[in-house]
Amino acid sequence: MRRNKISIIGAGNVGATAAHWAASKELGDIVLVDIVEGVPQGKSLDLAQSGPVEGFDARITGTNGYAETEGSDVVIITAGAPRKPGMSRDDLFNIGLNAVTACTKEVTKYSPNAVLIVVSNPLDAMTYAAWKTSGFAPNRVVGMAGVLDTARFRTFLAWELGCSVEDVFAFVLGGHGDTMVPLPRYSSMAGIPITKLLPKEKIDAIVTRTQNGGAEIVALLKTGSAYYAPGAAAVQMAESILKDKRRVLPCAAYCNKEYGVGGYFVGVPAVLGRNGVEKVVEIDLEADERAALGKSISAVKELCAKIK
Repeated sequence: MRRNKISIIGAGNVGATAAHWAASKELGDIVLVDIVEGVPQGKSLDLAQSGPVEGFDARITGTNGYAETEGSDVVIITAGAPRKPGMSRDDLFNIGLNAVTACTKEVTKYSPNAVLIVVSNPLDAMTYAAWKTSGFAPNRVVGMAGVLDTARFRTFLAWELGCSVEDVFAFVLGGHGDTMVPLPRYSSMAGIPITKLLPKEKIDAIVTRTQNGGAEIVALLKTGSAYYAPGAAAVQMAESILKDKRRVLPCAAYCNKEYGVGGYFVGVPAVLGRNGVEKVVEIDLEADERAALGKSISAVKELCAKIK
């Protein structure tokens, strides 16, 4: 029986970590691509040699070209540059655009039936660029945003509530940046709304920390950005697609009439299955939540307007 094939473009911290998570879950064979000679080959060899220790079987290939990616079921695009202190995601725009455009042209040539998961920043605009470059139907292009943002929100809430992160469910809408919209009203601990468990000032502080979650890690690392959680988030999306699990995950999905977006990729809850985004789930929003989402959508549109 043919095994699934996952290609990961960019063998930096995020790409290599995604490869690690995907291998440990035995999601399929993995191809790690990078322009730096020796890096994807070395990391792939090292990861493959951890298989006997951790007990996973996967064929892991490192390469500087794209021919080896042929026939991929899922392609995870992490190409670009790491965020540095003082850098916003928007500062990465030109670097990310050139990298994402170039690699999307290559991977779609070799894997015309793949689903693309974009991780490169600024996320929402780079997902839009990958879609325009690929010529794919919009359901087969999706951005990794909300899974990561929600994971941060869930982590901070669990710490404050003193419970397992597994029992905390959270909701984040909008662009992957400072204008993201965490929704406490739709967040809960074992089904109990967090608005019933925490005072407003505590929730507001956690919302702010979530919105600045990436910048907080960048400031601490000083020479790079987050990679464990982003890698894990991308692989959770890939798993839902490859196994046709149809999980409802928050991600940057194409919305036209949905939420009144008008043809852009923004963070929304979506059903992810074998065909990519199977459905965008719309929820009722109160006036302040809708206003915050509108502001976030406007920021996404402003960035996308720079793409020729």
